[in-house]
Amino acid sequence: MPSQDARTVIHAVVPTAVVGAVAAGISAAVAGGKGALGAAVATVVVILFMGIGLVVLLRIARSLPQLFQGMGLMLYTTQILLMFVFITAFKDTDLFHPKTFAATLVVATLAWIGAQARAHMKAKILYVEPEDSKGEKPAKTGSSS
Repeated sequence: MPSQDARTVIHAVVPTAVVGAVAAGISAAVAGGKGALGAAVATVVVILFMGIGLVVLLRIARSLPQLFQGMGLMLYTTQILLMFVFITAFKDTDLFHPKTFAATLVVATLAWIGAQARAHMKAKILYVEPEDSKGEKPAKTGSSS
């Protein structure tokens, strides 16, 4: 993974993990150990789903840039639907507190999206091809009229 892509992933993972830790602390105070476990599981689910999705999206952007926007929309829609599937699948579980799980899942997802948007805005990505350093003029392309 190129360094810019790794930076984008790290800049999204760290704030999400911090939000998850805060949510686990609040959940432990409100709902006890099962609340903290629910928040921790939700944070891990968000980091895994969104991290895998971001890595896939970055690879698609590199290999098939013409599909980037469509794949991004499809990927985020699929991730949100999978988050709702997790919420409904674990709504009646006894392993952890389902309400803290659901709340942390939503908050951590929003934290990931916000952190990813901020990382992209702060990235120094060239959007114009720099001129050749040899000073040669590029060959003309396109029509001359």
